[in-house]
Amino acid sequence: MATEKNKKSIITWIRRIGFWGFLFFLVKGLIWLVIGYFLVK
Repeated sequence: MATEKNKKSIITWIRRIGFWGFLFFLVKGLIWLVIGYFLVK
């Protein structure tokens, strides 16, 4: 069984990965939009 401290650290890691994952895909999406804009232009 996971202890309370272990559960909290796992939740913290999931939140941290979720935040960085969101940031990564946001930047990646913006880069693709810029590339598409310059290809069409």
